[in-house]
Amino acid sequence: MTQRYPDFIWHNGEIKRWQDATVHVMAHGLHYGSSVFEGIRCYDRPDGPAIFRLEEHVRRLVDSAKIYRMECRFSAEQISRVCVELIAKNGLRAAYLRPIIYRGYENLGVNPIGNPIDIAVAAYPWGMY
Repeated sequence: MTQRYPDFIWHNGEIKRWQDATVHVMAHGLHYGSSVFEGIRCYDRPDGPAIFRLEEHVRRLVDSAKIYRMECRFSAEQISRVCVELIAKNGLRAAYLRPIIYRGYENLGVNPIGNPIDIAVAAYPWGMY
């Protein structure tokens, strides 16, 4: 069974088509795990989609990035707005949100300094797990 993904994802400040949001295979985050992420549920409620503890999740994401010495160029408030926007733009009522902050590609050395700090937020349907 093939999963159908939504049309849009947010990547480094832009809404992109799902298939256009890519990461270079030499990204530091891929080779050394220099990334932080959150998993956030959005529930279908009678009054519309409701994202569970969005502010708390995003605050933890941004705080974790700072601890890892990854200065995110987007505020927690901006990331929270993106999460809400993606749910609406993709026409979702119940979904899983995955914001991730990671070190991209500039050099492959163990020292991560100098690699860009990238960010993406995906929202897609995902049932019980």
